[in-house]
Amino acid sequence: MKRSGILLVGPNGCGKGTQAEKIKDKYHYCHIATGDLLREQVEKGTELGKQAKSLMEAGKLVADDIVVGMVKDKIASKDCSDGFMLDGFPRTVPQAEQLDKILDKEGWKLTSAVHFNCDHGTVMERTGGRMLHKASGRTYHVLFKPPKVPGKDDVTGEPLYQRPDDQPAIVKKRLEEYASKTAPVLGHYKSIVKNIDAEGDPKTVTNDIMAVLSGKPAPSIAHIDADIARTARKLVWLTEKKTWG
Repeated sequence: MKRSGILLVGPNGCGKGTQAEKIKDKYHYCHIATGDLLREQVEKGTELGKQAKSLMEAGKLVADDIVVGMVKDKIASKDCSDGFMLDGFPRTVPQAEQLDKILDKEGWKLTSAVHFNCDHGTVMERTGGRMLHKASGRTYHVLFKPPKVPGKDDVTGEPLYQRPDDQPAIVKKRLEEYASKTAPVLGHYKSIVKNIDAEGDPKTVTNDIMAVLSGKPAPSIAHIDADIARTARKLVWLTEKKTWG
């Protein structure tokens, strides 16, 4: 069965998860995030899951071919019969190249790569203020969604905590890794990249995404005149030339 899907590309904290739910509601695409996928395969005890579990228990990174294999199995599943949405994957150009081979072999295709443009300072602000209620998974933010009582869950009154990977030093390191390893994926898929200003309010970002996925300009940046647009394209070209040769 021929299937099509999209990529969501951007650093952690840019809003991909929030917008993925909106896209899923409209297009019924299955949401494939590699972290969730790894946990799902391990819990099911699949052969790929067993391989991934042994590597993770040994403190090693899961090999690209295992991750790509999991993605392939998920796309082929009934859950993704209406299409697929890859969130934060592929993370590197080699992963993208492996994915391309599988998609080509199976007759599947990618139609869009939605790029969430987000300033690194904004990412630091968003992730640095996140708090979580461990038992339920309820999330809060000191600025954007504060709990009724500082540091306490609204429902249970239990203490909230900050994930270790939301600590400023870890976020900074992740952003550096994204810039060096994941950003080049945009160059690999440049013919289908759709740029979105991810710093707007969630509703505006959603409207922009729905517009570009339907082949229209993003409303929030449609006012940019031709000269600015040409300059932007030239800057992108120069950046790609410098980064990818």
